[in-house]
Amino acid sequence: MENFENKVTIIIPAYNEADSIQDTVQALVNLPLVNQVIVVNDCSTDNTAELARMAGAEVYDLPCNVGKGGAVNFGIKHATGGIIGFIDGDLGKTAAEVEKLIIPVLENKADMTIGKFPPAANKGGFGLVINLARKGIRWLTGLQVASPLSGQRVMRREIIERIGSLEAGFGVEVGLTIDVLRLGFRVKEIPVQMTHNETGRDLAGFLHRGHQFLDVLAVLTKRLFMR
Repeated sequence: MENFENKVTIIIPAYNEADSIQDTVQALVNLPLVNQVIVVNDCSTDNTAELARMAGAEVYDLPCNVGKGGAVNFGIKHATGGIIGFIDGDLGKTAAEVEKLIIPVLENKADMTIGKFPPAANKGGFGLVINLARKGIRWLTGLQVASPLSGQRVMRREIIERIGSLEAGFGVEVGLTIDVLRLGFRVKEIPVQMTHNETGRDLAGFLHRGHQFLDVLAVLTKRLFMR
């Protein structure tokens, strides 16, 4: 019987990811180290859920959109592994790179790993969100994190049990990073060859980054008063 502590659950919060969800799920299902793949369909308007089921994921459909962090929180309730990861639904076949994040946790070389992407092919915004996140984390914890917004993470279940619910919006990664570092857990950033949809310099892209900026600012402000 497999040791519960070494069982790995990967959670994918997904909203309108029909273009890539099948490849993402299939890449995970094919990894020997992954025992459970959960897709939380965050009230998509396309056939994300159907395609994820066809690819072999355990799919949960939310009746209303709760945001990235809220979807991850829902998925955690159904996770059976002692090691829990969450990744973005648009990674496609490069989702297999999550293995690089799993191994250090399995080998007890880290309590949480963060996927560090290659440099973006195209410039999206002006770096305001990532700079806010980096400076906020450093100010609140004293530590520098290169990829504070990366949604590709693997961690021991103990971290979730100690922290409780994750932030609901786009500030989920920043809040998690601060909480983990403050609790003294070991965090490693691991270079990965993952690719995903990059936000462009159009109206939709600027609106997305504006929402993200406000969510990150709210999380940092909240953590300031939790010191």
